[in-house]
Amino acid sequence: MVRTPVILWLATAFACANYGIYAQPSPDVQKRISAAIEAAANSTSIDYTAFVNPFIGTDNYGDVCPGASIPFGMVKFTTDMTGYAPAGYVTDNTQFVRGMSPLHDSGTGSSLGTYGNFEIMPLLCPEGFETCTTKLAARERLRKNNTDEASPGYFALTLDNNIKLEATSTRRAGLERFTFPSGSTPFFVLDLANDLPASFKGGSMDIDPDAGRITIGGFWGSSFGPGAFQYQAFACYDLLDNGKQKLDQYGVWTGDAFGLDAKGLGQTHLNLSVNLIGGVYESGALFSFSGKPSQVNIRVGVSFRSTAQACANAEAEVGTASFEDIQKQSVALWNERLSKVEIDVANTPPNVTEMLYSSLYRASLTPNNATDETQGLFANTTSFYFDSLYCSWDTFRTFYPLMTLHSPDTYAQIVDSYIDAYRKRGWMPECRANNLPGWTQGGSSADVIVGHFAVNYHNEAAALGINLDELYAAQIADAEVNPPEWNIEGRQVNVYKEFGYVPFAVLDTSSTGRQTREGSRTLEYVFEDFAIRQVAQLLNKTDDEAKYTNRSTWYEHVWNPSVTSDGFHGFMQKRFSNGTFAFTSPVDCSPNDKNDSRACSLQSNNIVGFYESSSWEYSWFVPHDTANLITLMGGNSTFVKRLDHFFDAGYYLAGNEPSFQTPIGYHYADQPAKSVQRVRDVVFSNFDITPAGLPGNDDQAAMATVLSFHLLGLYPVPGTTELLVLSPFTPKYTIHNDYLNTSTTVTVVGFDPKSVNGTIPNGAAAYVKSVSVNNQTLASRCHFDFYDTFRIGADVVIEVTSNMTDVNDCGASVPQSLSTGGFASAR
Repeated sequence: MVRTPVILWLATAFACANYGIYAQPSPDVQKRISAAIEAAANSTSIDYTAFVNPFIGTDNYGDVCPGASIPFGMVKFTTDMTGYAPAGYVTDNTQFVRGMSPLHDSGTGSSLGTYGNFEIMPLLCPEGFETCTTKLAARERLRKNNTDEASPGYFALTLDNNIKLEATSTRRAGLERFTFPSGSTPFFVLDLANDLPASFKGGSMDIDPDAGRITIGGFWGSSFGPGAFQYQAFACYDLLDNGKQKLDQYGVWTGDAFGLDAKGLGQTHLNLSVNLIGGVYESGALFSFSGKPSQVNIRVGVSFRSTAQACANAEAEVGTASFEDIQKQSVALWNERLSKVEIDVANTPPNVTEMLYSSLYRASLTPNNATDETQGLFANTTSFYFDSLYCSWDTFRTFYPLMTLHSPDTYAQIVDSYIDAYRKRGWMPECRANNLPGWTQGGSSADVIVGHFAVNYHNEAAALGINLDELYAAQIADAEVNPPEWNIEGRQVNVYKEFGYVPFAVLDTSSTGRQTREGSRTLEYVFEDFAIRQVAQLLNKTDDEAKYTNRSTWYEHVWNPSVTSDGFHGFMQKRFSNGTFAFTSPVDCSPNDKNDSRACSLQSNNIVGFYESSSWEYSWFVPHDTANLITLMGGNSTFVKRLDHFFDAGYYLAGNEPSFQTPIGYHYADQPAKSVQRVRDVVFSNFDITPAGLPGNDDQAAMATVLSFHLLGLYPVPGTTELLVLSPFTPKYTIHNDYLNTSTTVTVVGFDPKSVNGTIPNGAAAYVKSVSVNNQTLASRCHFDFYDTFRIGADVVIEVTSNMTDVNDCGASVPQSLSTGGFASAR
């Protein structure tokens, strides 16, 4: 999980109660969405983008970018704000606008922000060029309240000096539109050096006044990786709007915080290296337009290869098209994406419709498709290339399993990008930020991502451009080859294989990494091995299947039965290489931890043994073998009591990925009705349609996709083809898979809208009575397989009842576990 700054970890996890009071998108946004949902009930032609609220998650540290983008677009145009704003924009109206820029990520918690390169700020300079406020501190402005607007493919706000900023986009380019007060001269400052994390490492800028073009190129630092790494970015700003606009004054400027504020009228070139002595300096272009036009249009192209490529991208993707033309194209692309999931809008609670489509929208914002924009080791690769993999630990649980249901072609492109990293670097990426290796968190979670693709789409893999033998080789490299530095890729596999767990305070003479998170890394390594086991089984590699089946049980090696907390016995703990356990309280780093200075994330003094979690939380993380976990915890009855206590005592964190499957844990103890109750509570206690409507960082749409699954009444077991069945929040939906040319419709018989509540009222039908697929009633009401439903296209009927007692069991079988013979053969 890419969190907010580590010093704010606890504040993020438990959400500052007063932060949301500043939320200030225009009230028209919600009015428009509500009207669209109401109108759609009687329409046969639905605009799904009208249901999307891009501002959900722009408060409460959700780190969502509401900027103009297309699905998986490389550009996301939005304003950059002061304060804590990793995605550029925040709703807090006490923060100032620095400018608008084309490069952003969404749902990542890098401390100082990510990207924000090439900020442009419109100015009013009544006294002329020399008086313009070019430096950040001087030019920053507040917004007019209730003016922020966004919809898929569009972003706008109005500054307190009545200048309106708008943007729309293509994949690598877009249009910016600025409306000025009547009679004013439009001035603009355009940055060379400033970006959100202040990571400029040197670059150049050129103004071509005749062509009306400004080109920029430079080096910047990673937002979530080693500071020693640098990436290149380039931009091309075309200022003349196809001959409709004319430049007046132009020049360059430089400044710092100690008196430097120099402007060069008529000068056209800046070439600046990094300031080796340290300190922040600023620089860029300053220009105005003649004729005092009330509206100015600027075309922007970006690239990670060259300024020429940035200009070519703008010419090819925008050309002479109008703002409205590009916006319509973007809306069409979003509708194509969002219409893959169709619900019964008329009979679905409006807030559910808005939460679902806003979540599906965010699930296609990232990772950023930077194909043909590669640099470094990936320069000129013939593979697809996706950047901003923030991080695989966040996304393997629900992000890619949701993509599995409807978009195997996109999924395959991202898998190709993962495998290509193995070709180029020797290991698949855990995180990739700004085209650079980012920090590892749980290990090599890419093994689960590519493994999930393989087990669900092995029949189509070759046609989708994926060689399964190469995919498996990439997994094996992660599992068997020790990297020189597992801070940024791979795992600490040498000691893991030697001891059967990741030891605490172990002598490791062959690799470097931060010696923390031994408990959580062991559990994640084990699950990654399970994903490899699944592919070995698929490829009939029987020896490997046996080997990784054995390694899939090594979670037992960090289970300490003697640890007690709140009257419950047995917890995951870190362990010395001599076999003894290194005790830390299971409460440490939980919401109930009273030590608010404790290190819980990637800090070197995180001595708890777990990553952004407590042992109370991570002790549930055995998704592939919950049956044996139940045995370790003392049987079904104790397991259910402990699960109840986990939630009721406040140890659960909805915004933390290791807890994603926990609310459905009751299924494995044969009490699925309790899972339904718990998921209802989880949704309405943690998610809503306000800017603060996420339980913290969206984590590259991890929160969006777990919410989507909850609303659809399903939950995936990563690395498998199994789907757990719950109670949908909508009476009917269809998921279209255009690649397979299949559609699967889920109908809820007996759906009761009163049940769509945090607490299910007495008499409301919400509990699963039976599940049938193509008119055949399944023996179990707790799970079914992708191959029997979404892969072939099916009519699934979930019958619900208000009688919880009668249906609080799975029927023939609980979901699969490895130790009880589950996952015995590949589909």
